[in-house]
Amino acid sequence: MRVTVVGLGRLGLPLAGFYLAAGHDVTGSDVSPSRRSVIDRLDDELLLEPELRESLAAGAATGRWRTTSDTAAAVANAEIVIVIVPVHATSADDIDFSALDGASEDISRGLGTGTTVVIESTVPARTTRDRVLPVLERGGRKHGRDFWMAYSPERVSVGVVFRDLRTYPKIVGGIDEEATRRAARFYREGLGLETWEVANAETAEFVKLIETTYRDTNIGLANAFARAADGLGVDATEAIRCANSQPYSHIHSPGVGVGGNCIPVYPYFYAARSPESADIVLSAREQNDEMVDYAVERLASGRKGGLAGARVLILGVTYRPGVKDTANSPAIRLLKPLRDAGAVVLAADPLLTPDELSAFGFTPAQGPGFARADAVIVQALAPEYADLAWLAATGASVVLDGRNVLDPERVRRAGAAYLGIGR
Repeated sequence: MRVTVVGLGRLGLPLAGFYLAAGHDVTGSDVSPSRRSVIDRLDDELLLEPELRESLAAGAATGRWRTTSDTAAAVANAEIVIVIVPVHATSADDIDFSALDGASEDISRGLGTGTTVVIESTVPARTTRDRVLPVLERGGRKHGRDFWMAYSPERVSVGVVFRDLRTYPKIVGGIDEEATRRAARFYREGLGLETWEVANAETAEFVKLIETTYRDTNIGLANAFARAADGLGVDATEAIRCANSQPYSHIHSPGVGVGGNCIPVYPYFYAARSPESADIVLSAREQNDEMVDYAVERLASGRKGGLAGARVLILGVTYRPGVKDTANSPAIRLLKPLRDAGAVVLAADPLLTPDELSAFGFTPAQGPGFARADAVIVQALAPEYADLAWLAATGASVVLDGRNVLDPERVRRAGAAYLGIGR
């Protein structure tokens, strides 16, 4: 089939590669000329997915893959249009639809007859029907007669998109039954994916919102448990492990905060459309954002003399190991409270260059030699740091294990005091 992917970001580009691997003819549209240039060069910076380089290279060699900035023209030649542009939010009252609105306008100018448009961007409920559909019909084309539109949430993580597509069911809901059927056929027959059809686009939108909001709220609850455990002298990780042995308990892990483009953001989309049931969601979101301040307070109280003048090394600036993505990383949010406490903030991350660390405001302190530090905060433990060589290299006297991934006794035997989140 002729497929156009609108938005070639960290998820859109792997989706295009997956469609190519399934044998389709794919055009990728992105408004950024520099990004398209990097993509066309097969730059390693963007090829984070196993199989992606081979898929794009094979598609380009056979003429089945091309990039463009002319979305309207790309849509005019497509049977299927997949829209996966960013929608951002900093609160339930501040949602930025500009990329989706621009993409919708471009699609409406190129939309032909018989095309199926599927929104995969995560959006507040009813966005597909109430915001995008009117724009697509603005040029005189009619849904159900000239084109069909559905929503199917992306349910993948950066770095493992191909794997996740093959693992999790594809949820599809259309503006009407025919739209659902057409979109589901693409995923089921065109890609060979397990596909679940739901009642409508709103249901499909809601699926994504509640699965990400559940995770954020669960983590917020785990963080509340951790803070209570610290006050009681209890190890929350042990208590949670035991509680989860009962099949009705599924408590997540506490930590120094939540990063990424999804979990810290999409609860605001939920709250925007369901304010009457958002109190617990927004409370958990606030709890998770507060964990950086809590971690700094814990470190300050656990180090003799506090943090004034102390050199504090953050290990892991990317929000999770192995993926070069710093979106909403707690490491970056740690900067302000640490500086407010008088600390000099250093950072190391095997995926970031010293210049990239400096651009965020950190003093680079990369291994293997690292740099002297009085304290270390583990934000994301990359495999390169698992041997604790950084502890001897820095000479740190205290370690705050922000992910509860270290062996406390091992840290103590190495000569440093151990602090955890709820330990």
